[in-house]
Amino acid sequence: MTYIRTYGHEDEEGNWVRPEPKEGEEYTYQWNADWADDPSKPVLKITKSSLGSFKWCNKQYEFSYMDRRPQEQTEAMTKGTVIHDSYEAFYNEVDIKKAEPMNYPDLVDYFTTLFPIDDYTDMTSDMAAYEAQRFIDFKKSGLLEEFLPVGNELMLDSTILIPRNTNPKRPLNRDYTVHLQGIIDRIYKSGDIYMPFEFKTGSWKDSKKTSMRREMAFYKLLMDTSPEWEGKVTKWGWYYPLSNHIYLEDVNTRSETAMMKAIADLIYSYELDEFKPSYFHKKCVWCSYQDLCPAAIDANLNMEVKSDKLEGWF
Repeated sequence: MTYIRTYGHEDEEGNWVRPEPKEGEEYTYQWNADWADDPSKPVLKITKSSLGSFKWCNKQYEFSYMDRRPQEQTEAMTKGTVIHDSYEAFYNEVDIKKAEPMNYPDLVDYFTTLFPIDDYTDMTSDMAAYEAQRFIDFKKSGLLEEFLPVGNELMLDSTILIPRNTNPKRPLNRDYTVHLQGIIDRIYKSGDIYMPFEFKTGSWKDSKKTSMRREMAFYKLLMDTSPEWEGKVTKWGWYYPLSNHIYLEDVNTRSETAMMKAIADLIYSYELDEFKPSYFHKKCVWCSYQDLCPAAIDANLNMEVKSDKLEGWF
């Protein structure tokens, strides 16, 4: 099924009009907490990306997911899409029998041919080398049958219940049913264990560990509750080829709890119909909605006032 995003629009008076849920739609971002007792209304849709946007900035979430305001397609977005697609294609096309007798240099050459020639060959070359070394390691260990992922850009859906006291500091008015949806980059299998693995095209920083764990906790919850998946998840990990950073760890239960609280906080904002901005210049400079965000506008005005005052000293 192809997902087509419906954007909001400006009315004749210049006010932004959010798109309405389509008739028969089961889940939506344009949700109202008052619908919880009406089975004819859609439930709240939550994805890893939408929850991440909410945690990054509540106001950005409102602009992007609820209002459906267009945003500029950046180079980073384009790069991420292209390389994710090429990595998915690599796993679909690699021939294990053809690769098995090859040595490391031949594997690098072969794997490189499975990635498209585009503007990002510097990164895909590193990815080919990484996969070649993985292949050698698995072959030496007699585990070549586990080289390929059992899930490659796998999309899963799940419907779960969020109890009202999930976050005791911000209790909800009631329990809520929400719909989870996500595309997991890779799922690897080791014995009876299944490991979701996230692929990132940016640079690794240790400060990203908390948010990465929350993302992986979302995927684990999705796998644990989806009727389309069976298999125990006890580890998760991520790969940042630009920084040659590969990380695998045991499931972090604290991150699972934090992720559930984040979902509850999202619902709490819907209950209040309040999505507050969280302005920080180094973060917000990358946001497409700076010209609309009240916090960014106020910050820029204050900067201009300070600049005007300083001019009198020179």
